[in-house]
Amino acid sequence: MRIALLTYSTKPRGGVVHTLALAEALSRAGAEVDVWTLGRGGDTTFYRGVDPSVGIRAVPFPEQPGEDVGARIQRSIAVLREAFTPDVYDIVHAQDCISANAALPCLRTIHHLDTFSTPALVACHERAVVEPVGRVCVSESVAAEVKAGWGLSPVVIPNGVDAARFGRAAGPDGEEARHAWQEKLGPYVLALGGIEPRKGSIDLLEAYALMRRRRADIRLVFAGGETLFDYRDYRAAFERRADQLGVHHEMLGVVAEEQLPALVAGASAMAFVSTKEGFGLAAMEALAAGVPVVARDLPVLREVFGDAVRFAAEPMAMAGSLASVLSDPPDPAVGRTLAASYTWQAAAEAHLAFYARHLA
Repeated sequence: MRIALLTYSTKPRGGVVHTLALAEALSRAGAEVDVWTLGRGGDTTFYRGVDPSVGIRAVPFPEQPGEDVGARIQRSIAVLREAFTPDVYDIVHAQDCISANAALPCLRTIHHLDTFSTPALVACHERAVVEPVGRVCVSESVAAEVKAGWGLSPVVIPNGVDAARFGRAAGPDGEEARHAWQEKLGPYVLALGGIEPRKGSIDLLEAYALMRRRRADIRLVFAGGETLFDYRDYRAAFERRADQLGVHHEMLGVVAEEQLPALVAGASAMAFVSTKEGFGLAAMEALAAGVPVVARDLPVLREVFGDAVRFAAEPMAMAGSLASVLSDPPDPAVGRTLAASYTWQAAAEAHLAFYARHLA
């Protein structure tokens, strides 16, 4: 079976992480897989090395200074559509709204549902939900949202987790790298994904300001943040609120892939307070490293994590939950067992069965 997986970027965002891990697992299972993407900023490959059995098709996408988000998305769709060669594949599977619009008719993974205000982006999102010939969601909760909103019934195939990689970072082999982060940062609460509305960054800032009254030694650290969208106004509001609260925080930006597991494993806790998620891969990786997680109380995260994380719905409760897991960390075995139960091999096998049904 020859499979094309399509994603919109070469950078380390959740959907891209999923795409690469799935591609490698499908290849190990015997499929012939190419990953198509837009090579933004001159990129010719992804943020990490990819198993050589997987083909990489990075379509050049030069930056255009001053281009607004709507125009950039429309150009992204047009450039990827023009380069893509669907006829040589048995399966065409898009992993996001942009690549789905470029590859229609195709299969589509809906990781989570977005909310847009501009007509062009609303139409783009709608087409990417309605027009694919088959759909996958990584959780029952998102599938239920699709069912409620459009009357469609996606197949549910959970994410895999590279639990062993993050487990090693927490063990003796990762001690030096882990301690290097701890020496640099001190004790820290980690948030991944940068400063943006969907990540609930300002709520976390409020929670941290409350929590540090009890744990003044704990630092707030943000990592990641590569995104297609322009969040300058939100980030400016975040910094204004940080000044008002007198909160100092560390902004690491995008962390090299080989350094990420140690950064996660070195944290005293992870704050995972997104307002929308499809699965929660970063939090699951933290659990694999034995790091306690405080998550926003969302149906999808209740479904995926059960009793392996501490839930909180608003900043006051988040502050209390963070203080609690810092002073009395939960048994890490629960989270490690949960993370280990989600494998990319199982995800690949479920995808191959889904593809076979589609072809039949």
